[in-house]
Amino acid sequence: MEKLLIELDIPVRYVKGVGPKKACILKKLGINTVCDLLQYYPRAYQDRTSTTPIFRLISGERQTVKGHVIGYKENYFPRKGVRLQKVIISDGLGKASLLFFNQPRISRLLPKGSELFVTGRIRRFRREIQIYDFDFEVVNKRMKIHTNRIVPIYPVTCDLQRVGQRMLRGIMKEALEQYIPVLRDPLPNSILLRYALCDLSFAIQNIHFPLDKPSFKKARDRLAFDELFLLQLGIGLTKKDRRKQKGIAYRIDGNLVPRFLSSLPFSLTRAQMRVIDEIKQDMKSSYPMNRLIHGDVGSGKTIVAICACLISVENGYQVAFMAPTEVLASQHFLALKDLLSKLPVKIGLLISDLKKKEREEILTQIERGEISIVIGTHALIQEGVTFRRLGVCIIDEQHKFGVMQRGALIEKAKGLSGGVPDILVMTATPIPRTLALTIYGDLDVSCLDELPPGRKKVLTFCRQEEDLPKIYEFLKSEIRSGRQAYIVYPAIEGHEELDLKAAEEMVRKLQKGIFKDYKLALLHGRMKTWERDEIMKSFRKKEIDILVSTTVIEVGIDLPNATVMLIEDAHRFGLAQLHQLRGRVGRGDYRSYCILVTKKGISDLVNSKLITEEDTNRKAIKRLQAIVSTADGFQIADRDLQIRGPGELFGVKQHGRLRLSVADIIKDVKLLEHARREAFSILEEDPHLDKNQGLKKTFDYYFVGRLELAAIS
Repeated sequence: MEKLLIELDIPVRYVKGVGPKKACILKKLGINTVCDLLQYYPRAYQDRTSTTPIFRLISGERQTVKGHVIGYKENYFPRKGVRLQKVIISDGLGKASLLFFNQPRISRLLPKGSELFVTGRIRRFRREIQIYDFDFEVVNKRMKIHTNRIVPIYPVTCDLQRVGQRMLRGIMKEALEQYIPVLRDPLPNSILLRYALCDLSFAIQNIHFPLDKPSFKKARDRLAFDELFLLQLGIGLTKKDRRKQKGIAYRIDGNLVPRFLSSLPFSLTRAQMRVIDEIKQDMKSSYPMNRLIHGDVGSGKTIVAICACLISVENGYQVAFMAPTEVLASQHFLALKDLLSKLPVKIGLLISDLKKKEREEILTQIERGEISIVIGTHALIQEGVTFRRLGVCIIDEQHKFGVMQRGALIEKAKGLSGGVPDILVMTATPIPRTLALTIYGDLDVSCLDELPPGRKKVLTFCRQEEDLPKIYEFLKSEIRSGRQAYIVYPAIEGHEELDLKAAEEMVRKLQKGIFKDYKLALLHGRMKTWERDEIMKSFRKKEIDILVSTTVIEVGIDLPNATVMLIEDAHRFGLAQLHQLRGRVGRGDYRSYCILVTKKGISDLVNSKLITEEDTNRKAIKRLQAIVSTADGFQIADRDLQIRGPGELFGVKQHGRLRLSVADIIKDVKLLEHARREAFSILEEDPHLDKNQGLKKTFDYYFVGRLELAAIS
């Protein structure tokens, strides 16, 4: 009887040659069932298809030979208590010794005349050709799995060295022979034919033991398609569920938005006008808005978000505006107060660093509905915060919130407004198309792909620590010209084990030393809100020449007079962080600069464009090369995706590789598009997968219970 792969939930101990002891070892690798085993894919492959004559073997190389056993030798080393057994093989043109230790019965395993394939490391020692660290296989009619073929290398953790590659290959071979003949394919034949995909049995057989390179590619493409297809099914089902929810149908013909736009001292870009129209259409409809706005630094997301706020307020609803840090929340509060000062809209700030009386007063006003727009951090989702009629949730820099935190904000709104609230998510990190299709496929995505006219490009340089005296002199010249500067450090205070410069220590050293004639101030996330506000007010008034800070200024700071961003220990920062920090300058009419300071060896490689697999700071060098070479946030997002990985889709993880064993959303763009098209097409005809029971069972196995998390994202 044919079975789906997921139906092979047979305990792995029943695979021939496993048993209870080996099953316990496999369990540590996450292998409990035959299904788990068949999906435990190799991490790499070695091509052992070509053999080399023994006399041509090269010392230090890993090579494959074919020969037959002609004799044995043994050496005993009494000081070490070690016996070295040598099995002598010949191919008729030369001889070589296979080195075994403490295996006195090796002659029984490999009797004279046995024909072998051997793949191992070669060395020439005292006119003798020796092979060590090898795999061998006796030539017979059975399928070769260790040599003379493309050989799989499986992931094995250091503490499980007992799980040797030979053992895993042997177990995998037995499992394939037992269960591949009964495997049922869940994908419809029409899809397989349309994209020339191989069947599942061929794919699993050839992902483990490829017949050749074309067979491996066919297998990989099929399994990658399956992974992407299931993800797109999940996204499609989530989107359909959302469309069934009852939302709030807002009137969009009020006068607050026109009054706000006419009060601005600048004209909106075409991209901003387009996205505002998209938001209006969403809010006008009867289903909940779920829209993501992304764009480069300075593309005007806040102005667009304010328009959504005003539509909500004019319809009698409140807005919750959640930012990841108190600094950013405070910046939004001050910006909105200034921008909406001429409109009848009351704005409140709710952060943890408030006095008890002040907090209680704000909470009361929120509950009564007296505050229309509430800006805050995670304090918005804490107990005691009750909205009267919450209609719109705006989440800024959403990647900095955990999935569960975002969900908690949405839960607060349910039942308060007569429908599910509208969700507007903003991020200043542009999202590559492939990632948007995959992660945000269930959201409507708006892209602000146009910067306001007149924005000057920020010149970016990577320098070494030895250049700091010259850099400091350059900062002085900018300040003498009436400009201001930022100096950013990766840590607030020093740490014995980490070789990091700290902001607290450096601001004292710089103020007493090279910048003694200038005014410096320190800003970091542990300061009280009023302290930070006072410092930012002073910086705006040009009473501070240099603001020394941590990444707390990464987003939300808009000071046109600041022209230099100096980032020390730049190799310690993420690529998106570097791009955001650079975006704090270049906001006025003056030429601006971003200077990345790092260790000499790293800066040399960044500027020379050289990088090798062996470089210990390889990822850091790639990040710095990317930030120096382009100011385009979309290109940077692509590079960041390649370097860092996009995070888990249907779960709470925010960083690291996707839970994709085979597919790569960067390389498999075409497969992703095909998978999306087919998944959404099937859901149009069969929204509950009733006609595709194999797909339904497979999908449920992987994703039931996780779609709710995906819906929050």
